[in-house]
Amino acid sequence: MSQEQPIKYGDVFPVSGDLADKPIAPGDAAMMQSVEREILGGAIEKGGAAAAMQSAASRNESADFVSHREVCAGDREGMTVTETEIPGRRIITKSIDGQLVEQYTVGEPEQQPLPPDPVLPTKGISGYTPTRTNEQITIGEALEASAMTAGDKPVDKSDAAAIQAAEVRATGGRINITSWGLAAEAQATASANERTCFDENKTKLSDLLQDASAKLPSDKPATRQDAEGITAAEMRNDPDMSTHPGSGVAASVLAAARLNESLQINESSFT
Repeated sequence: MSQEQPIKYGDVFPVSGDLADKPIAPGDAAMMQSVEREILGGAIEKGGAAAAMQSAASRNESADFVSHREVCAGDREGMTVTETEIPGRRIITKSIDGQLVEQYTVGEPEQQPLPPDPVLPTKGISGYTPTRTNEQITIGEALEASAMTAGDKPVDKSDAAAIQAAEVRATGGRINITSWGLAAEAQATASANERTCFDENKTKLSDLLQDASAKLPSDKPATRQDAEGITAAEMRNDPDMSTHPGSGVAASVLAAARLNESLQINESSFT
């Protein structure tokens, strides 16, 4: 199955502006690989920024959206990888044209934090009642909520873009575009739906997202920043440059982020 539009930086990383709309090209991936090796040494990190870019660039090249030596993001000076030393660990930060695309720590802090309480599954944002004050709704749970609130909606390109942005956010920007992930499944579903004549025969959001949390390699509580990035992706890929108000993927993540903010405020009022 061929993809119908190039994979852009905004589809893979939480970036904005002109960079978000540029396709990822082989020359860009090669530059980031070179910088990673120069600063970090060794092989390219599995699941890191360079690996994700290489995967996306290969798909774009295979679909003839970019040439083998094409560069879209600028020059090598725009690709930066830095290491910041702190007691017991290092912070690795990767940026493209001044925008953060990946950040993580290496090593362990001197004191290990207690593991978080398990997050209970939600039955939908509108009917969600936390069982304890620190139970925040994750991005995966917000996707599952949209399966309930907009379940009968056929999956389209804007949904697929929002789901891909959600997967990137849920995994902290460390995602390798694969043929088996939730984002890839959403893209394939949207393409198949475009070729299907009748809505009753199209795959719905409920079919795709009912077990979204289990399909994500990792998950995190939804924040306002996550909601904004997912909303932007949904709008960029909608013919009317709009979101699906009240019941779409972006709307569910935004509702989760708002509820999480209110939970934090309630917690602080009791401390």
